[in-house]
Amino acid sequence: RHTPEACRLIMIDPKMLELSVYEGIPHLLTPVVTDPKKAITALKWAVREMEDRYRKMSRLGVRNIDGFNARVAEARAKGEIITRIIETGFDRETGEMQHHEEAMDLSALPFIVIIVDEMADLMMVAGKEIEGAIQRLAQMARAAGIHLVMATQRPSVDVITGTIKANFPTRISFQVTSKIDSRTILGEMGAEQLLGQGDMLYMASGGRTMRVHGPFVSDSEVEKVVAHLKLQGRPEYLDAVTSEDDEEAPAEDDGAVFDKSALGEEGDHYEQAIALVLRDRKASTSYIQRRLQIGYNKAASLMERMELEGIVGPANHAGKREILATRAP
Repeated sequence: RHTPEACRLIMIDPKMLELSVYEGIPHLLTPVVTDPKKAITALKWAVREMEDRYRKMSRLGVRNIDGFNARVAEARAKGEIITRIIETGFDRETGEMQHHEEAMDLSALPFIVIIVDEMADLMMVAGKEIEGAIQRLAQMARAAGIHLVMATQRPSVDVITGTIKANFPTRISFQVTSKIDSRTILGEMGAEQLLGQGDMLYMASGGRTMRVHGPFVSDSEVEKVVAHLKLQGRPEYLDAVTSEDDEEAPAEDDGAVFDKSALGEEGDHYEQAIALVLRDRKASTSYIQRRLQIGYNKAASLMERMELEGIVGPANHAGKREILATRAP
């Protein structure tokens, strides 16, 4: 129902079997994630994206993603420019905070759906981190247009914890082996008496349980749907979804890595960052972080400074920036 511009997907499949068939569809924000550690990074990115969307909606005085998209569409139609005030640092003479007014990006925000095929593997790797990220997303992300679909074949209390269970009012259970498993998923017995073959219990957000039957979709039918989706275009991946914020990523082979010992204060970092962006035509925080071997926060501040000085444009909803300058100032 939604085009790739209107809905993006993050698929997490630690088993590497169920969701890999969807690799390459244009709706994906990142290739299908199979590494549990990258899955944790993707969930943390979703939390940051949710917070960023809330800040944008707050500036426009709207309450949800539908209101935001309607407001920016109205502004685009009228040719209106919506500005925001950002802090740029302190004045050296007066010590007062300096402010800068800049135009907001009027691109519509797409829905983001995060699909996790096997919770058990993720909980084994980093239970507390996963639980915290899922709790925040489940509690707050709906108004920002971010939704979670999670599945597990091991419905035990160490996988479906009380915190996770409390934040997922809509649940589905297929046939399970015991009453205990049924209670873990639904909070009541009944799933152990299902017949299998798509027979399921569906619990809506109101708490009412309904018995429904899911259709069988063969592999060939899935492949046909995937082939049809691929005709809509190629995926535009966002590197930031699975790139670590606090750890140094390994260097790529398509360019030189600058020696840390050769770098001085921030001015040197900034000049090196400008040279990188103009040479490689890549403007992203993670790219500068890898090339200069500096922390994420430092790289982010360099990118913000380049934006203020007109070297790169503001990031759009996909995190991409237009490179405005052709040579170093």
